[in-house]
Amino acid sequence: MGMITDFDQLSEDQKHDVFLKKVQSGEKIEADDWMPEEYRHTLIKLISMHGISEIMGALPEKEWVPKAPSIQRKLGIMAKVQDEMGHGQLLLRVSEDLMKPYGKTREDIMEDLFSGTLKFHNVFHMPAPTWADAGVIGWLVDGAAIITQTNMLHASYGPYARALKRICAEEVFHAQHGEAIIMALAEGTEEQRELIQDAVDRWWPSLLMFFGPGDASTTGTSKQDITIKYHIRTKTNEQLRQDFFTKYIPRMLSLGLTLPDPTMYFDEEQEMWIYQQPDWSEFREIIRNNGPLSKERLRLRKLSYETNKWVRESLGGA
Repeated sequence: MGMITDFDQLSEDQKHDVFLKKVQSGEKIEADDWMPEEYRHTLIKLISMHGISEIMGALPEKEWVPKAPSIQRKLGIMAKVQDEMGHGQLLLRVSEDLMKPYGKTREDIMEDLFSGTLKFHNVFHMPAPTWADAGVIGWLVDGAAIITQTNMLHASYGPYARALKRICAEEVFHAQHGEAIIMALAEGTEEQRELIQDAVDRWWPSLLMFFGPGDASTTGTSKQDITIKYHIRTKTNEQLRQDFFTKYIPRMLSLGLTLPDPTMYFDEEQEMWIYQQPDWSEFREIIRNNGPLSKERLRLRKLSYETNKWVRESLGGA
């Protein structure tokens, strides 16, 4: 009790210094612990966006449940959609605990989504017109997600780190699911192999944008330094993008795919991939809900939310 009293008597700056030493030493922060407002706001924004993106990310694949080419494929993609929705619910609960001091709940998160205040990931604004797109989402998009999320497995915020441990384990199966679709197509007809190339070409800009801008001075302000400062993650956007290239470029080439960027190569001296930057102005438009299917995906989510309002009310009154 004496330690609590001593801490309470510290100034805000002193509390912040104690907090930084705690996270830098590898200790976990729990929901009821004191934390700087900057840390709390960063976590709320990050985890809410992650949770909503899991939910919105189920929509492109949900479209393929009735169109999957076999009953086994239908069952596989249905299970994946169910997992993604579960991830979203788990993360929104983590975010809700952080919002309690402000009197906010998951209902407020959904309203922020519908009002445009809360963004969802750029990749989930895009169309998935072919079965190969469903494979690319699992293989490359979920592969990119695993690289991002495993970078936060040791996040300083304990509830998020524990949630990620479960989520990452399931995402590995999702990536394998997508890879299985791609491998089946790659071993098929010339037309099926062309479907893969077309899908990869279509998703390439979104995959580059997946990790966010690298150099804030040229592509806009980035919050990545704050997350590194508070030991929420350890790598920058560009480091994560380079990790993605290193893992997946050889796999793409082994399937006989042509890289969508003909200028791309690995610079031995710098030990990094050199590539053509995507159009970051397009990225900013997409995350403002001006992407190809932004409005339609939001309309579907809002319709589902309003249609199932009676369920939430029934449970709330139980």
